[in-house]
Amino acid sequence: MKSFLKTHNPFRLILLNAIMFIASSSSGQQIKPSNSGYAPVNGIKVYYEVYGQGMPIVLLHGSFYTIDMNWSQLIPELSKHRKVIAIEFQGHGHTPFSDRKLDIVTLASDVEGVMNYLKVDSADVAGYSMGGSIAYQFAVQSPKRLRKLVIISSTYKTDGWLPIVNTAFEDFKPEFFDNTPLKTAYDAVAPDTTKWTKFLKQMFDFAKVPFNCGDSNIAKITSPVLIISGDNDGVDKVELMKTYQLLGGGITADLEPMPKSQLAIVPSQGHVSLDADNNDFELLK
Repeated sequence: MKSFLKTHNPFRLILLNAIMFIASSSSGQQIKPSNSGYAPVNGIKVYYEVYGQGMPIVLLHGSFYTIDMNWSQLIPELSKHRKVIAIEFQGHGHTPFSDRKLDIVTLASDVEGVMNYLKVDSADVAGYSMGGSIAYQFAVQSPKRLRKLVIISSTYKTDGWLPIVNTAFEDFKPEFFDNTPLKTAYDAVAPDTTKWTKFLKQMFDFAKVPFNCGDSNIAKITSPVLIISGDNDGVDKVELMKTYQLLGGGITADLEPMPKSQLAIVPSQGHVSLDADNNDFELLK
């Protein structure tokens, strides 16, 4: 942590503040899953947890997170009336590290594979940050499996982020994450904690590769989409409005029918604080 503090890179300091915010805001889940385990999909084993009963909703976490770190405040409330399926992506949390190359197409296929394993025909899908990008890709490649889509502080293309976000990982090193809550959470549940450094390097490489689900593909999404974004969360709001227009929004609803997709900009919120904010639950209900 000391080496982290000595850096002059402003985004590293932002990340440090974000990590400490996660540690202070996470209250931990107060309930235990009714079912948990590993689904064999696409050559790896993906960890999942299931809570509650009702219409299923699949939760997709952000980069470096675990289920608990991302969704601990939402799961207890959502599971009162919904069947909640939370997934941990390749190398994250309980899911073992794999040398398999990371890309959003494969990770979206993993989501469908877990649904197949759990015999879930269709579900609402909610994704935060990296999970939101994967949720967009899931909507594109598995439209018949999707009922509604919820995107939290995310984008379907690299250019949907502000430039400072896209350059953030250019000179990151694994030691920047030493003695952080992210490392503590990893050590608590990872099946092989010796893979930490390899996992980080794999994620850094993944973050450097541009991605784009395609404007035309987004425009073809027929499921209702709820986009939730903090007013200062790193998502380019000009691009965000273009996304909403592709989904049929950004019109004059007094003169034409209200679109089925919705856009919510939450005031005074950054990327990490939006994830921890209870406003997310109010919008997801």
